[in-house]
Amino acid sequence: MPIGDFINVIPPVGFLAIHLAAFAIGAYFAWRSFGADQSTLGLGFSLYALGELVYMTYHLDWTIFLFAHTIAEVLNLVAFVLVFLAVGRTMLSTAAIRSQT
Repeated sequence: MPIGDFINVIPPVGFLAIHLAAFAIGAYFAWRSFGADQSTLGLGFSLYALGELVYMTYHLDWTIFLFAHTIAEVLNLVAFVLVFLAVGRTMLSTAAIRSQT
């Protein structure tokens, strides 16, 4: 495969490092969101972090590729929907407040 073949030379520990960093980012934003009383946003980031943990199960040889990636993609899809829902709701309420003044 001429395009994307470089990915095969990355060792499994490299993928673990990438997913661990993404998990840390998601967990941090979840923590900050719950601290700011934004539960929908916090839940979205929590599901994203959980999805990253599920990705890691494949790279640790605990699950098979199809299972881990299917579950992780569903978690990420729900996470992104919740994040965009929370951001959109915040923007709409801010716009409504500005139009009243």
